[in-house]
Amino acid sequence: MSRPLGVAVIGMGWMGSVHARCYRLVPQRFPEFDIEPRLVVCADNVEARAQEGVTRAGFERATTDWREAVADPDVAFETVLEDAHLVVVDKPAGLVVHPGAGHDRGTLVNGLLARYPEIAGVGDAYRPGIVHRLDRGTSGLMVVARTERAYRLLVEQLRAHRPQRVYCALVREQPEAASGVIDAPIGRSSRNPQRMTVTDRGREARTGYTVERRYSAPARAALLSCRLETGRTHQIRVHLRAIGHPVVGDPTYGSGRADDVFGLSRPFLHARSLSFTHPASGETVQAESPLPADLAAVLAACA
Repeated sequence: MSRPLGVAVIGMGWMGSVHARCYRLVPQRFPEFDIEPRLVVCADNVEARAQEGVTRAGFERATTDWREAVADPDVAFETVLEDAHLVVVDKPAGLVVHPGAGHDRGTLVNGLLARYPEIAGVGDAYRPGIVHRLDRGTSGLMVVARTERAYRLLVEQLRAHRPQRVYCALVREQPEAASGVIDAPIGRSSRNPQRMTVTDRGREARTGYTVERRYSAPARAALLSCRLETGRTHQIRVHLRAIGHPVVGDPTYGSGRADDVFGLSRPFLHARSLSFTHPASGETVQAESPLPADLAAVLAACA
C-alpha cells in the first residue's frame, strides 16, 4: 500500500505558476510517498477568488473541501459480493474511484455513500471504505470495507501482500518467456510527476505474468495474466512498459498511434480475480469478474 501525501497549493495572480513547480518538486523530494494534490487554485482578481471560494487574503478555502464526499445515487456500479462487513465491487472502466482534483462528484465513493451510507466514517475521510484502488481506465474487482474493523484488517492484509490479485492485460508484441516476474522499484517520474516510472528512488514493486495467448493480427500482441505481489500506483502498466510490452490502449504508457489498430479507447487491463481472507469469518473469499464487452470484442477481432 502506498502512503498518500496531500499537497495543498494555492497560487494567486502572478504566483499562479508556483503550484506547477511545487507539484513537480515535492514528488522528487519524497519519492516514497504517493503524492496526491489536494487543492490547486489560481486566481488573478477578486471576482475569480470569489468564484473559487477563496478569501481576499488568498489563502483560505471558504467553500466545502472536495474531500467531504457526498452521496450520489446516480453513480452506476455492480457488486459481486456483499455482507455486513465488506463489499466486492466490479468497477466499470471510466469510473474514478474517489474524489480528487478535477473529480469532486460522480466517483465510485459517491455512489458507495448513497448505497452504503455507513462507510462515511470508515478509513480515510476523503475516500471512505476504500482499501485499494483501480485506475480510472481499469475495470474489475475491488474490495470496500463497511466497518472500521474490516478496513483495518483488510489494509493489514494488503500491507503483508497476502491478497491474490490477478489482472488480464493485452500487450504489444510478445514476451519471449512464457512466464516471468518483473522486480523493479517504482516511483514518481522526475520529468512528469503525473507519471510513474521504474527508478532506483522508488519503492519495491513485483509483478508476475504468464502468457495466455499470442496474436499476430491486427498486430503482434499477447494476452497476459498478471499477478500483483505489491500494489504501487500504475504498477502493471509501468512494469509492462519497462520490459517493452506496454498495455494496448494505454494513453500514458502505451504505444500511441500504434494502438489504433485495436480500436480501444482505454487500457486493456481488467482486474479479473480477487482473493483475500474475510476480516470477520477468517474464511477465504474468492471473487471473479468476466471480461467486459469492449475488451472481449477486441480479443474476438484478434488472430
